[in-house]
Amino acid sequence: MKKYLLLFCLMALVQASFAASWPSTDPVTPSDSVVVEFGKSGRIVILVESKEDFEKLKLMNINQIIRELDLEEDDESGEITIVEIKKKDGTSKQVVKVTEDGAETEVYIGGMRLLVDETGSSTKVRLEPGLRRKQDPPFRTYFNLDLGVNNYLEDGNFPTSDKPYSVKGWGSWNVGINWMAAQRISKGFYWDFGLGFQFYNFKFENRDYQAVRGDDQVAFIQRNDVDGFKSKISASYITAMTMLELDFGKMNDNGRRGLRVAAGPYVGYRLGGQSKYVYRELGGSGRRKDKQDTGLYLNNLRYGIRGEIGVGRINFFTTYDLNTLFQEGKGPELNPITFGIVF
Repeated sequence: MKKYLLLFCLMALVQASFAASWPSTDPVTPSDSVVVEFGKSGRIVILVESKEDFEKLKLMNINQIIRELDLEEDDESGEITIVEIKKKDGTSKQVVKVTEDGAETEVYIGGMRLLVDETGSSTKVRLEPGLRRKQDPPFRTYFNLDLGVNNYLEDGNFPTSDKPYSVKGWGSWNVGINWMAAQRISKGFYWDFGLGFQFYNFKFENRDYQAVRGDDQVAFIQRNDVDGFKSKISASYITAMTMLELDFGKMNDNGRRGLRVAAGPYVGYRLGGQSKYVYRELGGSGRRKDKQDTGLYLNNLRYGIRGEIGVGRINFFTTYDLNTLFQEGKGPELNPITFGIVF
């Protein structure tokens, strides 16, 4: 029953969609056509070009006509393309597409959607004009923004507060802007890659300590001669990354309403680095700043693993450096780690 109803509705929709392009002549049925009328106003017009075609048509039934369409169904999506326009450049544009999911069938004609629902005791048909089905492009590029908080691990643990380089969580920001590209491998499976600029800021919990460049390594000295307000180390990197992404929403045809997970390696090269100490004289002077734009024995290269997890429009990320923040033997062995959100 649904096959016949779908065919009739499809014919009616095609006629409504292209009626504006038909010439406004007197509606006289051509002599080489067969008209099948059904209901009060529905009809199917079949054009034949010769008497031989007409004799063949008399021997066919509606089921045979549908079989003669020889429509190929996509096994993964359940989609059937009925009308397709071939362009000069070799590409094609799908005009009429049918997607069947159990007792529900959707027909897209241009910007219109016809829904046939047989899940209940009776068949329901709903026409939604002005809709356009969003296609998942095989390749796309975009920009995103990382905003997170930094810390580091020492021997697998966060440094305790008695260490002069222990990090204050609020204020140790990570900001990054990335140009990304996504290549679709299969439905819901993507290869993501891109370039970005990241700024790392490690704000010390104990603001009385200042990081300075020693003779052969970084030194953390306690400033008892001033009243410290802020002490931190910062560094900036240009980073290349690549990830494999699974989008379960796209796999199940739920758009961005499903779970997304991605993971992959990254590598970055340091562009700059400095220490900054903000203080006030004990006698009551205004705020002053000490900066050392020397890199403080920071590693020029950083590499690690990035992971992402998201649902809907919310996407979280984490990065972990497999190498240490400082050069070997030039400072404490600290592996930076970041948690944040992607915009």
